[in-house]
Formats: sequence, C-alpha cells, structure tokens
Amino acid sequence: MRDLFLISFLVGLLLAGFRRPFLFVLAYIYVDIVSPQRLSYYLLSSIPVSLIVFVAAFVGWALNDDKTLSKPSPRQVVLVVLLLLCGYTTMTADFPEAAAEKWSWVWKAMVFSIFMPATLYTRVRIEAVLLFMLLSLSSIAVVGGAKTLAGGGGYGTLNLMVANNSGMYESSTISAFAICSLPLILYVVKYSAIVPPTLFSRLYWYALAFACLLIPIGTQTRTGLLCIVLAALLELRAAKRRMLYIGIMAAIVVAGIPFLPKSYTERMDTIQGYKGDASASTRLAVWKWTIDYAKDHPFGGGFNAYLSNKLEIDMSYKTADGTVVRVVGYDAGRAFHNSYFEMLGEQGYPGLILFLIVHLVGIFRMESIRRTYRKVEGANAWVSPLAAALQHSHLIYMLGCSFVGIAFQPYIYYIIAVEIGFDRYVQMHIKKRAWNPFRKRRRDIEAEEVPEEEPVEPEPEPASPLSAAGERRRTQPRWGTVNGK
Repeated sequence: MRDLFLISFLVGLLLAGFRRPFLFVLAYIYVDIVSPQRLSYYLLSSIPVSLIVFVAAFVGWALNDDKTLSKPSPRQVVLVVLLLLCGYTTMTADFPEAAAEKWSWVWKAMVFSIFMPATLYTRVRIEAVLLFMLLSLSSIAVVGGAKTLAGGGGYGTLNLMVANNSGMYESSTISAFAICSLPLILYVVKYSAIVPPTLFSRLYWYALAFACLLIPIGTQTRTGLLCIVLAALLELRAAKRRMLYIGIMAAIVVAGIPFLPKSYTERMDTIQGYKGDASASTRLAVWKWTIDYAKDHPFGGGFNAYLSNKLEIDMSYKTADGTVVRVVGYDAGRAFHNSYFEMLGEQGYPGLILFLIVHLVGIFRMESIRRTYRKVEGANAWVSPLAAALQHSHLIYMLGCSFVGIAFQPYIYYIIAVEIGFDRYVQMHIKKRAWNPFRKRRRDIEAEEVPEEEPVEPEPEPASPLSAAGERRRTQPRWGTVNGK
C-alpha cells in the first residue's frame, strides 16, 4: 500500500508537470527531501527516480519557460566556482571511492540550486518552492513528532520511516533543519498567497511547528536544543509585544520541563562542559586534527577526507573532591561533525571562503530587504516578513551546522536558491529607492530645461512599480511562462 500511494502521488505530480513544467522543479524538491525511493519496498527503489525528475525539470524549463530572467547573480557564480572546486578535489581525493560516492549526490544538489533561481520570477513560484519544502519536511517531522509523543524517542533510535540513518533522516540533520524551518512556517501561516489563512490551515501549520519542536526531543540532540534557543531569540526581534512574547516562552519552558524524559534532560546537561564527555571530546580532537591537516593540504583532501584521521582524545575530568582523573582515548576515521571544518578538510581554505561568502552574503541581503520594506503596507506587506523568515532560517542553520556536517545538504541550498530568486524579484518588481537629499527629482530637472515663459503640460504620473496589475502582465500565467505558453 505504501508503494502504491507513493507511486500514485509521484505519477500524478509528473503528469501535471507536462501541463505546468514548473511542477517538475517542485517534484524534484519532493524527491530529494523525502526520498520516496528509499521508502518504497520494491517498485520505486528499482527506478532512478531522482535522475528522471532532475532531467525533466531542466528539459521543462528549456522548452517552455522564460529565459530573459536567467542572468546569473553573483552568488550563483560563487556556487559555480565552488562546484568546480568540489569536482577538482574529488578527482584528487585521498579516498577516491568514498569521495565519488558523496560527489554523486552533492553535484546534483549544487547544480539544481544554481539552476532554480532562473525559474523563480513570480511570488507564487517562490512561495510554491517554500510550500513544497515544508510539506516534504512535514512527512518526516510529523512521523517523528508523533512517535516522540508516544514515547518512542531516543538518541539514534527514533525511527523516521527508514532504517538508513543518513540524509534528512539522520537525527542531528533533521533536528537542525526542523528548527530551521520554523520561521518559514510562521511566515506561511500569515502571508501565504497559495494557502489562504483559514482555521484549518492555521491548525495544520501550528501543528507542524509543534512537531518540528518535538524532533530535537525525540532525537535527543543537543544541536536541536541550541537551535531552538536561537530561534526563540530571533523571533523576539520580530515580535511586536516583546514582553508578552517573553512571558509566553517562559511559561512554555516552565510547564514543559517536567514532561521531558529523564534521558533527554541528562543528555542536555552535558552541554555545560566537554570534559568527560566522549562525544564532545572526540569532536574537539577531530577539529584540531582538521586544522593541522589543512596546513599540509591547503586545497583540501576531497570528500570524506576525515577517514585518514587518527586521534588521541583527552577525556580527563575532576571528581567532586578535586581529584583529576586522567583518561585518554584513541579513535580513527571520525567524521568532522562541523560544516565549517568539513569544508576546510574537504575543500581547503578556498572552499571554506566560498562557503562563507555564499551564506554571509545571503544573510546580509535579506537584512537589507527586511529593513528597506519593514514599514511597507498593502500589497507588498509580505516582502519584509519573507526576508526576515529566510534570514532567520539561514542563521539557525549557521548555528546548527557548527555541530553537524551538513555543508552540502540540499535543504539549505534550496533556501539559498529562494533567497536569490526573491532578491531578484524584489529588485525587478518592488524596488524601492532609498531617500537621497542630493538627488534631484526628474520633474525638477525637466522644469529647469523648459523656459519659464512657455507653459508646461503636467507630466502624467508613471505607473507604480508596486501595482499588482503590472506584475500580472509580466508574469501571467503564474505557473507557466510569461509568454503564455
């Protein structure tokens, strides 16, 4: 029954894509996040579903979509350079087979994120991508949240429909991205142009937000707890009634702590220090090894370069009476558990710099848009909240990736692609010029050029770039192309 449902949904989505080729882009997002071929027992698992939808998205755009808006942005160029660097380090990797295995899915994630902004030239398309991202995530988060409420959680033991603990189904990864999605969920609740804010839709979105909050509890990951704290602080910045917000958050924490499982609170207590904690001490040892490795390999060692590490782990600690107990452990081939060190070890200093440029520029651009349009009301009141939601999601990711190696996970690259498309849309359709006291208005310049004795006809007011009609003329039909195909 599961296979039949997955096949029916995917086939229906692909058939609709022949009418509206942009749906192929959404289908690939669904396939890449949910991985229905991994959920299937037989039928889908024997078909290269991801590759088929990947090719269909490109062919659909090439044959039927508008190409006038496909000029690459600076961040897309940086992503192309990073992609080429990853290809080079894969060919010169320390472990060619392991590097080729990771490269087989990394290149698709990066190529698709470079391509996707070319298709996002309307608000509906931008929000459609966010909607599919959240709905795809919900298929994992709702299952995890329900099992957590039923008492089926535990570190490394929460079953998220698949036995393979990798990709979005890995406990720390899903914890980081579940909390990373909270700002986007809160945006969709209030401003979505696709899903009207009805009672049913609000209940679903708030239930999804609650399920996302349960994921770090069910997986018992410290990464998720830190991301929750940052998400609460970021939402405080956007809250209009901050004291009320602080009171509600404090009440939720006080009321919720007694219901947390003992195993969860004991694991969270280890955040206070790393001494005596094997996991934290091992990570510090890996990070120290990575710094030393980069000195001898400034261009990185390719994907999965961590396989060559040999670690001596200091886990000494003090007892209650002040006695120092020296404990030394040994390990080898330990993963980076940090996206920044992952980039440094695998792609070297150039890769780390490109990685930081891509993310920091996106955060800066969203802050610029948020500040510029935060007082705008009416038809464009959604612009500043969406910029804030994307920025908050990005910042939560930047914290979460400090404790888990998710530098190349596709989900964050979809957020980057949405940022690029959204930024371009704002600049083309909703551009608001900043006030400049030294810039003369056009009518003042024209008045100086016309002699005073000649009567001047009043100049008709130009069409406002904020008008919805202008946008519709440029983007109709919303799901197809701008030339009506």
